[in-house]
Amino acid sequence: MDNVLLVPSENIGKNFIPEEYLPKGQDEYYQRNKQTIPPKSGWRHLRSDEVEKLVKNDNTADNWDEILVTDQFDTNQIKNSRFFGLVRIGCLRNIILQHHDLRVPSGITNSLIISSDIGDDVAIHNVHYLAHYIIGDRSILFNIQEMHTTDHAKFGNGIIKEGEPENVRTWLDLMNETGCRRVLPYDGMITADAYLWAKYIDDTAMQESLKKITQNSVDNHRGYYGTTGNHCVIKNSLILKDVKISSHCYIKGANKLKNLTINSSEEEPTQIGEGVELVNGIIGYGCHIFYGCKAVKFILGNNSSLKYGARLINSFLGDNSTISCCEVLNNLIFPAHEQHHNNSFLIASVVMGQSNMAAGATIGSNHNSRANDNEIRAGRGFWPGLCTSVKHSCRFASFVLLSKADYPAELNIPLPFSLLNNNVSKDRLEVMPAYWWLYNMYALARNSWKFQNRDKRVHKDQNIEFEPFAPDTIEEIFIARKLLEIWTAKASLREKGMSLKGKNDDNLAGLGRNLLSGKEEEINRLEVLGENMENTKRKVLILKPYKAYHAYGDMLHYYATKNLMAYMSSDPKATFSLMCKDLKGKRQKEWVNLGGQMTQDDDVDKLRFDIGSGKLKTWKDIHKRYDDLWAKYKVDKQKHAFATLCELYGAESLTTSDWKSALNKTVSIQRFVCDQVYNSRKKDFDNPYRQSTFRNMAEMKAAFGTVEENSFIVQVRKETEDFEIQAEEIKKRSAS
Repeated sequence: MDNVLLVPSENIGKNFIPEEYLPKGQDEYYQRNKQTIPPKSGWRHLRSDEVEKLVKNDNTADNWDEILVTDQFDTNQIKNSRFFGLVRIGCLRNIILQHHDLRVPSGITNSLIISSDIGDDVAIHNVHYLAHYIIGDRSILFNIQEMHTTDHAKFGNGIIKEGEPENVRTWLDLMNETGCRRVLPYDGMITADAYLWAKYIDDTAMQESLKKITQNSVDNHRGYYGTTGNHCVIKNSLILKDVKISSHCYIKGANKLKNLTINSSEEEPTQIGEGVELVNGIIGYGCHIFYGCKAVKFILGNNSSLKYGARLINSFLGDNSTISCCEVLNNLIFPAHEQHHNNSFLIASVVMGQSNMAAGATIGSNHNSRANDNEIRAGRGFWPGLCTSVKHSCRFASFVLLSKADYPAELNIPLPFSLLNNNVSKDRLEVMPAYWWLYNMYALARNSWKFQNRDKRVHKDQNIEFEPFAPDTIEEIFIARKLLEIWTAKASLREKGMSLKGKNDDNLAGLGRNLLSGKEEEINRLEVLGENMENTKRKVLILKPYKAYHAYGDMLHYYATKNLMAYMSSDPKATFSLMCKDLKGKRQKEWVNLGGQMTQDDDVDKLRFDIGSGKLKTWKDIHKRYDDLWAKYKVDKQKHAFATLCELYGAESLTTSDWKSALNKTVSIQRFVCDQVYNSRKKDFDNPYRQSTFRNMAEMKAAFGTVEENSFIVQVRKETEDFEIQAEEIKKRSAS
């Protein structure tokens, strides 16, 4: 049980750093003095008449000689306050500070100030306990119960200060509840760092280096003061302890903020609102946390939000994400994640971005083992529908959509852009590959635009691939096509009563390829079954395998040609022969989604080796490597696109005829995309049940406009027109 101790009165405001941790020749203020920028005119002691006026204004100090001020100092602005230890006050004038509708005079009233530095034109009113803080210029502190810093404050970083035992270090238990993938948080950590650390746990050299790098990223000496940057407003809040706050931050009505770094700037202000409780965390630039949210042991990426009672524990929420009204435990979530609704639940997962959790979705709520050591791995674009329940352990390819269901067993879905359905009446799992392309084009095309449009970050530390068709998804499509070939071949042999004996996967893939190149009606009568996709003995039925196979082929074509057109358009002097020369090479099949950034697997291996060997000594060095890889990604992607097109044409390189054929085919595909975007959205407008809520069509038009006026449809049509013009220009250049 905690005890209340009696200590000598001179200890208040003194001996902040224990004597054994003071460097030789330094006093307890040496760290504070490094953090504070003194005024140009310097500090001065109070004059006797100023002390007299301050006393008349009901102020007290344990030692007036330790109250230092500047030449611009109005004693009338300090009333009914108590001062202990060394307190330095900047320019203090009779002016009013305004933030929104709040107007307060500068100065200090009804407050207890202990050993703190206060910037120019600051308003501190009704702050019952302010200790060991450096307050930035033109800031407002209004109605705060407790705001102080300890000598061993770490401000959310996963380090230990001198003299502290290892067991006080703060770890984040990401992706797994057991802590086997734990990482150390630090100010500036991005999802790429967290994934590299948490995923490659078998790389012991890298693991040891990352711990050392993180420990060395922050000075482990004691005595740093808490800070608020300039233009901060903190009002009507209870407890702030060991919190580092950047400029232009707005905190109102918070219950408890402890051991945090809150990044904020004039361009990307961070706001924290009513009833919030945050402990052991790093908060990025431009974040918003409101209305009763609870977060413990967490990192919030730039331009992300927690709202309406959300609970975020032992988790990393990536940039451009929003979580509301739900519970999120032990997760690593890549950028552009949306989880808006009540009673959704996400646990022990890595969700690789551009994802959306519907209301009632419980992802990882049930365990299928005797311990809580399971995980879920979901590729980009993961979207479980309303009231979807998924058990551990599962793996999903990119852009998998789960229809409303209670999925009874573990899942391994290698087919990207697919729709899953648990058909209870027929006791089978149904999978429709390429569903997004075939029936949900409006959402697929809009996603890329939407995610880029919502990226309001100024600090773009995490590189992000927003395009749905990128090397990671394209390689998944190659795998999916081969699986469809094998499964179609097996279905045909089963129908004919023929044995699979002596036929390997390559033989079956060749047979399936021939079948899928034939007539659709021949495939439609087959019962094509997926394999190793659900941990049950029931059937996994593949729906519309013929359409899906050819849709996948169109996706490959579309991706490859668009990226090669970008190569040709980037340089007016680029020719077809030069493109073939520059981009020819073996197709890179292994790619890593490194927190949102696509990276070749061998580049990640080299990165890990350089970290483990000590070549990359700091997080700054590692981030520089990310940026270098991102700079070459454009060419890597174009080389991959060239190899993809070569694969489709069955050649090591392309002929002019192949290229012309690819351009013509891709123009047709772009028209299909445009038409499907229109048709998939038009269904909403033509739905009689949607129309039934309106008196007449005039009311519906007034509310929603028409499908022809839809801004995104208009945009896609314009892009299609431009695409056709661009393709014609490239064809002419390629022929010359």
